[in-house]
Amino acid sequence: MGDHDQDDVAEPAQPPLTTTQAREVTTRLREAMDDVRRSMAVLAARVRDAHAARVWLPLGYGTWEAYCDAEFGISRAQAYRLLDVARTLAAIHRAVDAGTETSRTRDTGPASAAVLDYGLSQRALIAVSSRTDDVTELITRRLATLAHSGLQALDAATVRAVVRQAVRDVRTAPPPPTAGPTEDPALAELRRVVDELAASTYAIGELMLEVAPAYLSDGDAADVLALLCAEIGLPLEHGFAARRYAMSGDRRALHGTVL
Repeated sequence: MGDHDQDDVAEPAQPPLTTTQAREVTTRLREAMDDVRRSMAVLAARVRDAHAARVWLPLGYGTWEAYCDAEFGISRAQAYRLLDVARTLAAIHRAVDAGTETSRTRDTGPASAAVLDYGLSQRALIAVSSRTDDVTELITRRLATLAHSGLQALDAATVRAVVRQAVRDVRTAPPPPTAGPTEDPALAELRRVVDELAASTYAIGELMLEVAPAYLSDGDAADVLALLCAEIGLPLEHGFAARRYAMSGDRRALHGTVL
């Protein structure tokens, strides 16, 4: 990486924007980002339906990953990340349905998925895909509490805020401890150290994703990650492991490298 942040990189000279023009550009950018998230919701719904129908078999493919590679040119990891996103969104839809006791989410087709845009990024959904039970429990409980209190209408904006906060809470919270009350103190301390190491590695993985987004293959990401890892004194394989952990939330991504 260079000595300057990305926003310091020289760009072709343009006349300065007024505050009104800058706000208009920002609004268009926000709308474009919302369009991307809605498209992801539609894609997730279609991926879920295609996988449930085992669509690869009539087309002569032996596996889901072979189908995705041949038809769409995406890797095995990307194919299963799409499934993780689809399953996480489906679980969230069910939790919203249970929490609000409405038929709002019972239509699971692509059109309804686009309407039910919670403003969640693919990275956020992948990060909590291994803890969907925690996410859905929070959503259901918080929506039910709001509904029973009568203090706030469960309109789309409120539901969206509850879902986003639940995902954020689970994403940033450490996994619940698995040890019982009689665990050996030395083992408990070792577990705490491992948890802290995993948390710091996740933060490094988030940094890796800033410079090498999840849609890049390992090969495409290697050059930029090599520079970053060299600057921070981290072995490249550890950088890749941290990046995979930040994408999946699964500590097994760290086995053999960091852990």
